[in-house]
Amino acid sequence: MTEFVFRTDSYARTLPATVTAITPEGGVVLDRTIFYATSGGQPNDTGTIAWDGGSIICSSVIHPDGDKAAIVHVPATEVHDLRPGQSVNLSIDWDRRYCLMRMHTALHLLSVVFPFAVTGGSVGDDKGRLDFDMPEVPQDLQALEDELNRLVAGNHEVTAEWITDAEMEQNANLIKTMKVKPPMGQGRVRLIRIGDVDLQPCGGTHVKNTSEIGPLKLGKIEKKGAQNRRVSLLFA
Repeated sequence: MTEFVFRTDSYARTLPATVTAITPEGGVVLDRTIFYATSGGQPNDTGTIAWDGGSIICSSVIHPDGDKAAIVHVPATEVHDLRPGQSVNLSIDWDRRYCLMRMHTALHLLSVVFPFAVTGGSVGDDKGRLDFDMPEVPQDLQALEDELNRLVAGNHEVTAEWITDAEMEQNANLIKTMKVKPPMGQGRVRLIRIGDVDLQPCGGTHVKNTSEIGPLKLGKIEKKGAQNRRVSLLFA
């Protein structure tokens, strides 16, 4: 299993680690990592793995075969000679990661301002979006944007807490997403709490305080089905 350090410290930019396995394709498995693997609408981190005598750029980070207990760091193009037991140092593209953290937390707030079931979503480093089971677009969008920015400026602390898989099943009302299941299967589920504003299961990376998000603006609202509306969100 890989220790997901990004879940306990999303601000860690570098980390020493040890290689535990090399996949047949040259992917690198580590005992712990700060690289987020693509899942839940959030893209993977990019960065480098360095060791005495070399380094590789990681362009893709995945959960192999849907296994959420391990992470494979996929080299961009480079051939490497890493072997199990080798010590390495990890560095992520921090500027990109921080933008993803800000946007991911902003999308949680968007799900508060638009109180509809979420049917999909995507986190980007410059914009994001949520799809809602929303028959009609609300009339006063400017009021919703103002409310969103009021929540951002409210200096709400963003914290993580854990419940068991069984407790998650008993509290299904916390799940806002209709199609994406909470990150279960390891015995416990992480919840992200935004002050007294929001609480929902999430395995992604977030800022510590809503004030870090910065001003936001609503983008396009597109019709994606009979009752499905896609709401885009941008940094202002």
